[in-house]
Amino acid sequence: MQRVDSASVTSDGEEVGRIGQGLCVLVGVTHSDDENDVAKMVDKLWNIRLMDDEDGVMNLSVADTTKQLLVVSQFTLYGDTRKGRRPSWIGAARPEAAEPLIDLLVEKLKSLGAVVATGRFRTDMKVSLVNDGPVTVTIEV
Repeated sequence: MQRVDSASVTSDGEEVGRIGQGLCVLVGVTHSDDENDVAKMVDKLWNIRLMDDEDGVMNLSVADTTKQLLVVSQFTLYGDTRKGRRPSWIGAARPEAAEPLIDLLVEKLKSLGAVVATGRFRTDMKVSLVNDGPVTVTIEV
């Protein structure tokens, strides 16, 4: 996850999502992830204090500020590079399992009042962002 000044995603050459200042969230789903993990992730994304307050201190959440998130599924986050020269993707959930969980994550964020832009599953996506800070954080639930 990156705190961004702006971020966008194109899918097969078409822009399908754009946000201003907020969080760009690259989400990897593994085989053991379930709805409970989604609920924990939603709570963390919505409430983690990475946004600057009036003194420039990371003391506010996206919920307190812009409410903008770009959520992009990225199975390559589960690439295992411990052996050989080619990553293994065995840790990544199949799209049939991952897509409903990503959809649930987006739905739950929107129900809290978030403005959520997304990519598209099973397409060639290009993500562009202006990383603010830069601030980049890995979250595991």
